[in-house]
Amino acid sequence: MKMFRVLGRNIRDAFKSVFRNFSLSIASITCSTITLILVAIAVVISANVNNATSELEKDLTIEVFVDLDLTNSDIEHIRNQIAALPNVSSDNITYISGEQWKNDLIHESDDIKAILETLETNPLRSSFEVAVDDVNELSETTQNIKKINGVFDAKYGEGKAENFIKVFDVIEKITIIIVVALIVVTAFLISNTIKLTIFSRRSEIEIMRLVGTSNTIIRLPFLFEGLILGIIGSIIPALLTIYGYVLSYDKLGGYVYSNIIPLIKPFSFVLYVSLFVMALGALVGMFGSYRAVRKYLKI
Repeated sequence: MKMFRVLGRNIRDAFKSVFRNFSLSIASITCSTITLILVAIAVVISANVNNATSELEKDLTIEVFVDLDLTNSDIEHIRNQIAALPNVSSDNITYISGEQWKNDLIHESDDIKAILETLETNPLRSSFEVAVDDVNELSETTQNIKKINGVFDAKYGEGKAENFIKVFDVIEKITIIIVVALIVVTAFLISNTIKLTIFSRRSEIEIMRLVGTSNTIIRLPFLFEGLILGIIGSIIPALLTIYGYVLSYDKLGGYVYSNIIPLIKPFSFVLYVSLFVMALGALVGMFGSYRAVRKYLKI
């Protein structure tokens, strides 16, 4: 019971301190709100870039064209050899016969249909669509497939695929750096605000020391004050994340740049990001307070 009374008293003192130092608290909350909004934006961008990269990697496949006039046994042998490669599994190989290619093209265009119907033999090659486990080894896997006897050619969009992946990787790393930098800035701002509060209450703290109050009891109100400032400062960023992302998702139709980059569906995503922002605000607020107490008061 005593522990709960102590906690309750410290929480009450923290709220009193927030309102007593209202101008400093508003400044800290405002700075926290602005930086946490930027953190939320950076997290949303980073998550969507990572999601777009994953979706792009799923769509990156190797088109393997085989020689004409191969028997079913030859086709199966080639399939087994492709499946035996280190970066490929048998579940990720799809066979498309030359006849299927022909039927698909006939249904797509009347002009192509007229051309193909005039030919005595089907000029279209059968192929395998191969998805790899690691896109970073896409080029090496393609070269290994080309060495298989009976394979006419293998292509995966050389150059373009690597460029897309590199661009997304760079963007993801930049957003992560921005998030970390903003977290440090938020902690610094709250820490400085608490320092000013501590300075204005130095006489009160000195009296508490003289009467034998433990360092823990002295620290607690400031930790709770940082927690309160962090939580209040995270409310607006959390709400903006929820409503802003949902509106953006609906307006863009779930994609960026004409269905090239898919966005993460908002239902659970915005809740996770909002909870992350609020937890981050609380933790950073407490860390900033702890840092101020430890380094400024030397208690």
